[in-house]
Order: sequence, then C-alpha cells, then structure tokens
Amino acid sequence: MAERSSRTVRDLRVGNRASVLQRLYFGGPMSRQALGPATGLSSGSVSNVVAELTADGLLEEAGSVESDGGRPRTLLRVAPSSGRLIGVDVGETRVRVEAFDLGLKELARTERPLTESGYDVATIVRHIREGVAQVCAEARIEPGAPHGSLIGVGVGVPGIVDREGAGDQGDVAGTVVHGQTIGWDAVPLERMLREEVELPADTAYFVDNGARALGQAEMWFGGGRGASDAAIVLIGSGVGACIVTGGVIHGGARGGPAEWGHLTVSVRGRRCRCGARGCLEAYAGAEALLARWQEEGGLLPPGADEETGVSALLGAAYPQDGTAPDPVAAAVLDETAEYLGAGISDLVNLFGPERVLVGGWAGLQLGPHLLPAVREYTDAYALRHPATRATVELGQLGPDAVTVGAATLPLADFFSRGGRRATPPRTESSLPAVPGWQVVLEGRGVR
Repeated sequence: MAERSSRTVRDLRVGNRASVLQRLYFGGPMSRQALGPATGLSSGSVSNVVAELTADGLLEEAGSVESDGGRPRTLLRVAPSSGRLIGVDVGETRVRVEAFDLGLKELARTERPLTESGYDVATIVRHIREGVAQVCAEARIEPGAPHGSLIGVGVGVPGIVDREGAGDQGDVAGTVVHGQTIGWDAVPLERMLREEVELPADTAYFVDNGARALGQAEMWFGGGRGASDAAIVLIGSGVGACIVTGGVIHGGARGGPAEWGHLTVSVRGRRCRCGARGCLEAYAGAEALLARWQEEGGLLPPGADEETGVSALLGAAYPQDGTAPDPVAAAVLDETAEYLGAGISDLVNLFGPERVLVGGWAGLQLGPHLLPAVREYTDAYALRHPATRATVELGQLGPDAVTVGAATLPLADFFSRGGRRATPPRTESSLPAVPGWQVVLEGRGVR
C-alpha cells in the first residue's frame, strides 16, 4: 500500500513560492515563460505564484527581452525595496551592525569597539541595541510597515550555538550561546536581545556561529559560488570553519565543524583560550600569534590592539623600506603557516572540499603573505588524492563578510517560507490562558 504524502496544499504553495523567489534572486531577472523550466513548475503554477508574490510587493518588473516572433517578454526580479535586513557581527575587536535591503545593498552601518570590557554580555547586548537603533534610524526602517519592513535580525557570534535552550523557569529562551573561549556559559542571547533591543515583539532573530555566517555569505556571493563541497576558514583572534558538503552548509547549531579551532595539533602543547592544550587556535589565531612573537622577543607598538599588532608583525617580516626582514617575525609567521596548513589538511582529508577559502580579519591580513606557504604545507600533510582536488584561496567578500552572512540568516529563512516572515517562538507568557480545544468549542457555542 502506497504511503500517503504528508505535504499539504499549503506546503506545496509555500514550496512553489520559495522556488520562484530563490530562482529569481540567485539567477537574475527572468521571464514568466523561462521560470517554468527553471523551477519545474507548470505555466499555471508560475502565473499563480508570480501574481501572489507581485501582490505581496516581493516582485517587480526589470525590463523586457525579445521573444521568438512574439511580443517582448517582461522580466521579473525580487524587489530589493520589499524588505530590510539587519546583520550583526560580534567580533573579537568590535561589534559591527549593518542594515541592508533585500538585495544585500548596504543602507547603514555602525561599529562599537570592544575595549577593556571584552566579552561582557551586558556590554555586547548594549552595543547591539544601540547599533540596531542607529541603523534603523539612518536606513529609515519601519518594522511595522506592510512593505519594505524588517524581515529579521541575524547575529554572528563566537562559540557553540544551541537553538533548543530553555530558561531557568522552563520558558523558551530561544538561541543559547556556549562561548567557552570568551567566558559565555549558556548565555540566552536571543531572549536578552528580545528584552533589550527596541524592536517589535514579533521580530525574528537568527543567532548563529560567525564562521557559518561567513561561510553562507561566501557560498552565496563570494568565492564559494558554484562549488558543491567547500571549507570556509575564519581566522581572527581565534579560528573557526564552516563546512559545505553536497551544497549543504554545516557548522552552525551545536557547533559542528565550526569548532575546528579546537582540533588538537600538538599533544601537551600550548595552552588554548578554551583551557585545553595544543589546540590549533593556540597557534594560528591572532591572539596566540602575537603572544608567540612577543615570547621570541618581538615588540608590539605601545597600546596596540590585535589588528595593529598583526600589521606590526607583518611589517617586521616583510619591510617596505628596504631594510632586512626580521628573522624572528618571519620564523613565527612560517610556523603559523605550517599549523594552518596542517589544520586545513585535516579538513581536506575529512571532507574532501573542492575549495578552501580563508577569511576573517586576520586571515585577510595574513593571507596575501602566507597563502603560498599554507598551500605547500596543506599538500604536505594531506592525502594526495583529496589534496589534488582542493584549492586554497582567500575569501572574496572582505572584512564585512560575517555581517553580510549574518543578514543572510533571516533572508534564507524568509525564502524557505515562500516570502513569509518567521514567527518567533512563544514564551510561557504568550500562551493562551485556556486550552486551545476549549477556545474552539466555545467559539462554536459548545459549553
């Protein structure tokens, strides 16, 4: 006996809307006639979906193209003005907040530096609250507007992300962050943002690991386009990675490969920020890199932060004034390249990516100098067959990639829902006072 499909008519409609939106968004303007073969939908389904999406303000005309012997065909595209997105990057040196339209064009941005307070949760939440308020004002985002309103807020954070956490009283806490290296122990970040950020109560928040946000941005718009299997590496104060296999992006909730930085590369080695010994992050992250240089006699500029320190180290190893390179700085960087190559070789052996992309603020600073050596060490440590398939390159989206990736989190959910906004999880206080069945019966006049 054949199994009955569990898909409802509503599910099919949502799926059809999602197919059309995603095809137009990633494939560029397209006519109704071309959408059928591109999505596998019948001409009638395409007409119905296009009519719905146009009525919702999500599609607009984008010129026309000549047809074979007939009238010109109107091209359609996803309307950039039909929605707004906010992306937040909780980085090692600053909190960056940006507002975008639906086409990921930047509308406003602000940065809040992290100083002596470090990763104090209250400080981070305050920076996000103030940053969101500023970009909303500058971009004229009206969260309650019927069209062009805020679709959601995406937040990229360090650490392991758990979407099933619960509060102390058993109420839904939304996303919880376990950031061992930054002193965060089951921080209910989504709930804190809902309580502190001045946005409507039904605003959708999407908190995920920063490496996964970076990876999604590179796969959608950067160096990962067209690849089915990839590894996107984030190098900042620490290191992380996002893995893509068969076109599916991993490395988000519950950590996954995003915690690549805590792979052991030296038994009983250097102490890592996480408390263990010998982690890759203890050798390849910017914080450890500068510590190792100072231990060997390197001098940082007075009051230098990590970004200035990495610039000083590169300047010593690769001087631009004609002086001789500092051999200590050069040796520290070469050792760092070897550790990165060894760590990347593990990703190559385990996942067989076509492409490895190196990003993050420190990765983008170090990459132009270290990438040739990183490639050599990757080949030396990896198995020959998967190594011949993989290329190692810099990411293409620059230092804002995590913020862009954070904005893609609500955008991806929006598309998967066929252009409908997400409904946030209900807390105990939002539940009805009487059971749902009783409400229904009373509505029918049954007592």
